[in-house]
Amino acid sequence: MPYQIKFGTDGWRGHVAEDYTFENVRRCSQGFASYLIEKGNIGKWVVVGYDKRFRSEHFAEAVAEVLAGNGLKVYLTDDASPTPVISYSVVAKNAVGAVNVTASHNPPTDNGFKVRDENGGAIDPEGLAKIEALIPDSIDNVKIKDVDDAKADGSIVLFDSTIDYIAHLEELIDVQPIKDAGLTILVDAMWGNGAGWFSKLLSGGATKVIEIHNERNPSFPEMKRPEPIPPNVDVGLQAAKDHNADIFLVNDGDADRVGFGNENGEFIDQLRAYGLLAYYLLEVRGERGDIVKTLSTTTMLNKLGKVYDVPVHETGVGFKYIAPKFTETDALIGGEESGGYAFRGNVPERDGILAGLYMLDLLVRTGKKPTELLADLFEKVGGEHFYNRIDTPFEGDKQEKIDHILSANPETIGGLKVTELVTVDGYQFRLEDGGWLLIRFSGTEPIIRVYCETMHADKVEAILQDGLKIAGIK
Repeated sequence: MPYQIKFGTDGWRGHVAEDYTFENVRRCSQGFASYLIEKGNIGKWVVVGYDKRFRSEHFAEAVAEVLAGNGLKVYLTDDASPTPVISYSVVAKNAVGAVNVTASHNPPTDNGFKVRDENGGAIDPEGLAKIEALIPDSIDNVKIKDVDDAKADGSIVLFDSTIDYIAHLEELIDVQPIKDAGLTILVDAMWGNGAGWFSKLLSGGATKVIEIHNERNPSFPEMKRPEPIPPNVDVGLQAAKDHNADIFLVNDGDADRVGFGNENGEFIDQLRAYGLLAYYLLEVRGERGDIVKTLSTTTMLNKLGKVYDVPVHETGVGFKYIAPKFTETDALIGGEESGGYAFRGNVPERDGILAGLYMLDLLVRTGKKPTELLADLFEKVGGEHFYNRIDTPFEGDKQEKIDHILSANPETIGGLKVTELVTVDGYQFRLEDGGWLLIRFSGTEPIIRVYCETMHADKVEAILQDGLKIAGIK
């Protein structure tokens, strides 16, 4: 039986040399090529990019060879490129889609295969199911054109993806005030595709950008994985403290996500970061528009929606749900708990570079420190909100765990009354204080995630521990 390629929360991911092999990458590429051709795109352009993981550039060439072998034309990035840059290239090059060879924030053992539509956004679940169905069982049914032959006849063209993207950024934000502000910014590139970007964009003024982990190293030293949350950010936070930085920025491995630390070298969790970015657009820039959020992110957004009289839409977890709703509503901002945020005027895709620039602009426009801005946000939403998450690997039957969750029927969690169970994506128990506990199976790894948000700092740990019991982990 051939290995079955399945798309999770954001693409297909696997262990290099175990299931993520050149043969399986080519099979997956054939499925995407057949999908594009069924949509009438023969002879049209597709963008292919890659990250700095082990042999990513060679896997990307294999993808390009299959697309070219099927009569499509390929713009292949000439270097490792951030996911948002690849997504914007789809629009800039009038392409019909993209493939990005990356496993994002996964451990160093992994690589992945992300697909994007003609808008540069994630393909919806129905489209992903079609791609899966079109993946052939055998490499014998994969069409391949040798990369050198394809370059010679123009069906594969190398290109610099940075030019169009930088010009686009200049339409969205004036970085000159940030350059002139005299900030000290500590940037952690997590050995990934974000390396050099903030230095390049903000050079030439009084602001100083200090980068760490900005070389290629697929083993990701000093962190478990290139995911911009503790403990992976601990070294970067300490470096920010050592350099007396005004703010800490950290991108994940493919730079579509971003994390932040305050002026004291303390982490700003992803839910608070999303709240700050929405506050920046609504209050500081005075813009209006819908907010799109996954059910795993902050209820502060719902409260901001009421304050500023803008609609808030809640989706399942992942940009395959966010991107369609974001496009449909022409949303002002869309995002998720993992630190990925999309913005109106840009593609419907997470952009860790633009999000970082917007956060810096918030500091400069207000003249306030991150801790002061959080205080302003909490005043708007009625008080401080607290969040945490526990990820636990699991083995055995997934359905048994689901049955355990559904049969638990708790009256209280962490001492707070349960008011509702929502099963849009995973199992979210809503609590009397407006907070919530979510138990969800990862779409990319054999992991159960238990998350919570509450306005009671002393109840976070109790809520999470009750969540682990409900999931049958303790």
